[in-house]
Amino acid sequence: MKTEILPSGFDIERYEKLANHPLQSWYWGEARKAMGIEVVRLADFKDNLIDKVYQMTLHSIPKTGYRIGYLPRSFFPSTSLLDFLRVYGKKNKIIFFKIEPDEETGGQKFAETKTAICRSSHPLFPEWTMTLDLGKSEKELLDGMKPKTRYNIRLAEKKGVTVKEMSDNNGFGVFIKLYFETCSRQKYFGHNYRYHKIIWDNLKNHLSHILIAFYDKTPLAAYELFHFKNKFYYPYGGTSLNHRNLMASNLLMWEAIKLGKKLGAKQFDMWGSLSPRYSFKHPWSGFTRFKEGYGAKFTQMVGSYDLIINPLFYRFYNLAEKARKFYLGLKRSSL
Repeated sequence: MKTEILPSGFDIERYEKLANHPLQSWYWGEARKAMGIEVVRLADFKDNLIDKVYQMTLHSIPKTGYRIGYLPRSFFPSTSLLDFLRVYGKKNKIIFFKIEPDEETGGQKFAETKTAICRSSHPLFPEWTMTLDLGKSEKELLDGMKPKTRYNIRLAEKKGVTVKEMSDNNGFGVFIKLYFETCSRQKYFGHNYRYHKIIWDNLKNHLSHILIAFYDKTPLAAYELFHFKNKFYYPYGGTSLNHRNLMASNLLMWEAIKLGKKLGAKQFDMWGSLSPRYSFKHPWSGFTRFKEGYGAKFTQMVGSYDLIINPLFYRFYNLAEKARKFYLGLKRSSL
């Protein structure tokens, strides 16, 4: 097996058939390019045929000339890919490559060594997510929910909450307003407007769907969802403080589940959670409990790993990252 960089003019349709996740899709890569981020698409070749593709972004560290490579939710890397990255990294002043495969525990594992791969101390994706089997009937899905979730869905319907798909620019405008309201309310430092607008512009005719829950004409909650191959994903959401007693978010998630089924998805990935033994005091306990109410399964991923190219600069980076997180924690507590 050998690993090579794919040409920029590689066939998009062929690439999409080979990719495994929305963050590995061609259109996500084009969105990252529009943000000024360098994108490198790689492929493993077996007997001169492409076996797997990997999409990597390169992120510059200001005033240093050094960069960090990132493979988000890629296939589990082959030995050939890791060997390629070691050589590429040394030639291109890469400090390390962060690799977060879309792989559940119990599958393939990294062979950790003191000279190459190590568990990342600064993961970007949580180790746990929640998944729902969309192959079940609507009745089976409802029966699998917690009673309170089922009750809240019926309550929202009874009170007149409605859900509409608005996968257009008007829908995006409603979604992004609620998203930033939620970020401000929860003291969450989410991505800025430019980031979300670029993602929407590149994915809107390919992967993205926007669902909005209304009471009369007032939007109460909105999700941006991704459909890629046989999976549906819930990466972004926002809610209003208005009419919280109407349980609009509960109905919205149920309608998202039904939309995923309608689109032909077999699984719904709810994009991150705490572990099954989570503390109710944890800041993420609210949305973990919310997702758990739909009968979703706690799913542990293989986790986040760093392929270290420059050990000295890697230590400096980790120290700087600790300082950055400490500062953000102080900033959040002062809001």
